[in-house]
Amino acid sequence: TRGESGGQTGHTYDISNKHRLGYSEVQLVQTMIDGVNKLYEEDLELQKKMFAFPVIQSTHSLVAKHVTKEVWDKLCKHTTKTAGFTLAKAIACAVEFDNQHCGIYAGDWDSYKDFAEVFDPIIQEYHGISADAKHTSDMDFSKITGNVNPAAPVHSTRIRVGRSIDGFGLSPGITKDQRLGVEKLFASASKKFEGELSGDYYPLTGMEESVRKQLVDDHFLFMSGDRNLTVAGMERDWPEGRGIFHNKDKTFLVWVNEEDQLRIISMEKGGDVLGVFKRLAAGIQAVGDSVMAESGKGFMLDEKYGYVHSCPTNLGTGMRASVHIDLPGWTKEGVDKLKARCEELALQPRGTRGESGGQTGHTYDISNKHRLGYSEVQLVQTMIDGVNKLYEEDLELQAAQKAE
Repeated sequence: TRGESGGQTGHTYDISNKHRLGYSEVQLVQTMIDGVNKLYEEDLELQKKMFAFPVIQSTHSLVAKHVTKEVWDKLCKHTTKTAGFTLAKAIACAVEFDNQHCGIYAGDWDSYKDFAEVFDPIIQEYHGISADAKHTSDMDFSKITGNVNPAAPVHSTRIRVGRSIDGFGLSPGITKDQRLGVEKLFASASKKFEGELSGDYYPLTGMEESVRKQLVDDHFLFMSGDRNLTVAGMERDWPEGRGIFHNKDKTFLVWVNEEDQLRIISMEKGGDVLGVFKRLAAGIQAVGDSVMAESGKGFMLDEKYGYVHSCPTNLGTGMRASVHIDLPGWTKEGVDKLKARCEELALQPRGTRGESGGQTGHTYDISNKHRLGYSEVQLVQTMIDGVNKLYEEDLELQAAQKAE
């Protein structure tokens, strides 16, 4: 409706006769009337299909449990204001794949409110919180007691959080203009970072090969091709509007417009979890202050669900605090026993290749299990105490295994 070259917005179209010469005016008007009626008839059929209750392939997912036909019929025609997101887009992964546990993403902050009938019970069940729970954030590192035992064989420490800037869509629903707006805002704001946080922003679009290779070698670069992210709508217009910031020492990073608008990361070799958390706290403050100074916009912060993320499993702190540690005693004992022990300690073990990358040798990625319902300080403290406990038990297991 913006004319021949003005592009298309929404679902309104200008439909006209194609021919001018060789047909009479009556013929052209008749063709237009008949054609418009036919398009309308077909559109109603397409809408019926579009709004038909979908087959949810992930039959054991939280989506399958909470998106009933009754709820679907009530919400399926609604589109959100910020990003024009729909329930169909939100549950695309649970419909497409058969391996989802949660199976839902939000396309903007509105999604959590407009589709609350679906999101609320899923969030409450996943995070184990009550319907009237409130989330409290606390980044005061001075409240942390102790640190990971310096003798523990920890290779590296990494703590990350997600943050979303108010007024823009979240990755699954964000429009192209909004995505570019987030990038422009962050690229400008990052120039204000000082001291050990100062560094450079590298946009993925037009990235020099030498820079790309270095970022790959450092394991910093996020790639396209993740099927989940693609189906959820997060890889649209790739790689436009995306990039990576890192400081000189490569201990403070920000991913722009990956699964979240901003993923803020503090990391270093060794097991100084407290030091990494301190840097993260300073980094989050610097990003928030710079973005606010630049645009007057703050982070999306919900009093019930904490910091807003595209994936409801990350709501609350959005924080994952992890160490890569050698646990040969536990490895010999068996991965299932380690998983059960980590569950008791409110930790999560993974292979060092990430969530689905499997396990090699006896090095594990150990992180906090919870995101929502606990403050950042509580989660880091749980991780420190739990890792120290696992290390202590690992030494005992090794001694017992040698004695056998």
